[in-house]
Amino acid sequence: MVAAFFAFGIGTGFAAPMNNLANGQTAVGYLHDSFYIEHKLNENLTLGLQKHDIYGQYAITNNIRAIIGSRDYHSDSSIYAGAAFNTSLAPNIDGYVSLVGSSDFAEAQVGANVNVAPNVDINVDYTAFMPDHGSDRNRFGLGATFKL
Repeated sequence: MVAAFFAFGIGTGFAAPMNNLANGQTAVGYLHDSFYIEHKLNENLTLGLQKHDIYGQYAITNNIRAIIGSRDYHSDSSIYAGAAFNTSLAPNIDGYVSLVGSSDFAEAQVGANVNVAPNVDINVDYTAFMPDHGSDRNRFGLGATFKL
């Protein structure tokens, strides 16, 4: 199933929230007008895909992840790297902050995942996208994640 999503490339941007997944669990979600899919391969490695991004997250600790990815992997790609930090803010609410960047852009995101039902999260976030060429784009987002 994950391979099919990688082949068809749905969604846009890296703006996927930082999901907490169990080993072998898949997250399918919608945020910022796009779909994303992530799959946790093992204790430390999660792979994800959105329309313009393919990325991996490596858990350094329970709260810190290293991120590496490729934006616009279909044509002129831009390899990016970054990190994310997440923590529990309250029962059923996890907060996170992430920063990724390349020679072409920087992107920062602050958000929270609110668990509203078993394996269903609502996500709220603020994303700041700063390209080296062009105008900055900042926006709030509201989305949902389903964990399978």
